[in-house]
Amino acid sequence: MTELDSGEPAAHETQSDAGRRTHASRRNFMRKVFFAAGATAVATMAGAGARAALADDATATADPSAVPSGAPSGGPGGGTGGPGNQTITEDFFGLTTDGKRIDDLFTIHSTGVKTAPVIAAANAFLAGLSDTQKASTQFTVHSTEWRLWSNVDSYARQGVSLADLSDDRKALGTALLKSALSADGLETTEKIRRINQAAGEAIGNTNSFNEDAYYWTVMGAPSATEPWGFQFDGHHLVINYFVLGDQVVMSPCFWGSEPTSMEIDGETVTVCHEEVVAGLAFINSLSAAQQAVAIESSTKSDESMTAGAFSDNAVQAYTGIRGNALTAAQKAELLGIVQAFTGRAKADVAKVTLAEVRKHLDDTYVTWAGGTGDDDAFYVRVHSPVVWIEVDCQAPGPLAGAYGATQGSGATQKHVHSVVRTPNGNDYGKELLRQHYLTSPHHR
Repeated sequence: MTELDSGEPAAHETQSDAGRRTHASRRNFMRKVFFAAGATAVATMAGAGARAALADDATATADPSAVPSGAPSGGPGGGTGGPGNQTITEDFFGLTTDGKRIDDLFTIHSTGVKTAPVIAAANAFLAGLSDTQKASTQFTVHSTEWRLWSNVDSYARQGVSLADLSDDRKALGTALLKSALSADGLETTEKIRRINQAAGEAIGNTNSFNEDAYYWTVMGAPSATEPWGFQFDGHHLVINYFVLGDQVVMSPCFWGSEPTSMEIDGETVTVCHEEVVAGLAFINSLSAAQQAVAIESSTKSDESMTAGAFSDNAVQAYTGIRGNALTAAQKAELLGIVQAFTGRAKADVAKVTLAEVRKHLDDTYVTWAGGTGDDDAFYVRVHSPVVWIEVDCQAPGPLAGAYGATQGSGATQKHVHSVVRTPNGNDYGKELLRQHYLTSPHHR
């Protein structure tokens, strides 16, 4: 067993370090227990080659009765990914409107996206790790580790954290993010981490809130032909990045901050502002009659998110105003919300994703709750067969003291959570992965 798996704290560990290690070990066991059931269904569909490919995570011994099998379940909820939601009790199915997936939305095809830079950066990052770090960081591409992310600070994560890395190794990780993200996307990740550090200092709790409590995991081996991906996971920041040939799926992603603007070393650092501005621009482009359809509530609860962490299988019917009821100018404002997030990927990836969204724009629904003024707290959901976006202005949380607020005192633009997903089974690139196992000759 590795030190991580042993459950025995090393002599130099603090009690909290040992607790985190034990929690991670328990999580790792549950990951294997879950996959022992989930892998069976996939392997049955995909043939002998897939069974061999899936074998690594299917070897754990488990009581089958302890793990529910493949029905789509896990309804709306899990917005915070909080302690009560940190479990997986069902196989992956994906977001749907009614528990039934729409077929043939996602296919293996050439997109023209240049994935060589991210492959090279991922290989360099892995090569720079120690053997121990690499062993705890790299998982198989079908691993349920994909699904074990959370935006909360106290969550016990797998992989290697920035705190575990030397400056040179941190730089290799930054290079990996730079290869996958646009300049705006990279800047957003850095600002979220900077504010997390500064807010932690402001409330005197940098053990929980700092810029280094962000974890890397790599799924599979970086390859130009075989599926693989990576995850960058921490407080208010989660990036899942799946690669198959020249196809990329960058979801689920979580972007958030508390506060969203803060003075740091004499500089005003602002983040997660584009999505707020884009949301308000859209809702205020609507006529009064259209707003009556889009706005489901004029008040905003402390938390409204439906498909946050541990809600991979959320079921949510379409609500709000439909894209075919919008003018061309209003559709452009709707796409502005989408572009606030697609624009955080490299330009070629963003172009492909946006083109997919455009194809379904008439069947895209927008739901709103809260006010429509420049400073009002609100919730907006953009929902189509191929994209799911939630922007949620939440009540002050554990970092409220960093900006003079009181925890739970009402939703505010100072605390924003956003999640981006791919409905109908292609979060984490899972539908592409399934098709790869079904169609690739060496997996048959």
